[in-house]
Amino acid sequence: MSNTDIEIVVEDPTAPEADSPAVTSVRAVDVIVSLLLLALAVTLGYDNWRTGAGWESTGPQAGYFPFYLSVILAGASLYGLVAAFLSRKKATEVFVTRAQLRRVMAVFVPTLLFCLAMQFLGLYVASFVLIAGFMRVVGKIAWWKSLLTAFVFTAVMFVTFDIAFDVIMPKGPLEAALGR
Repeated sequence: MSNTDIEIVVEDPTAPEADSPAVTSVRAVDVIVSLLLLALAVTLGYDNWRTGAGWESTGPQAGYFPFYLSVILAGASLYGLVAAFLSRKKATEVFVTRAQLRRVMAVFVPTLLFCLAMQFLGLYVASFVLIAGFMRVVGKIAWWKSLLTAFVFTAVMFVTFDIAFDVIMPKGPLEAALGR
């Protein structure tokens, strides 16, 4: 037996269950994404047509190239819709199971909340909360390690961007209270 025939299998205790029910099919996701892209293409196409998608004596108008890019996007979206409806395999193929969706949402929801919190708390405080929360809730790491890591990372980020490179970052009430 050569070394290439050896397979190492490691069980992941946090892996989603294999018998988790399906949430949606590949066909449904393909149709939804194609419709969203088609709506975007129509919106962009209309706006660029309104701006000016013609050719003048001095050259193309402001919306000329974006208009034709939106036409290409609309064509690709229509192709995706037709392909999704004609595919028999994708109708039964599972796109995501409930357990998989739960794991994705465990990352997506806090990240979305981070983006919203950053508007009010500033980048550094929101980053501290996000990192500490992820480490504790998702990683199951001790609170003291989570808080210490979040503090060190946020402090390094502050020194790097605010002090060393003098980059303007979104500030919150804490930075305003500290005079930064």
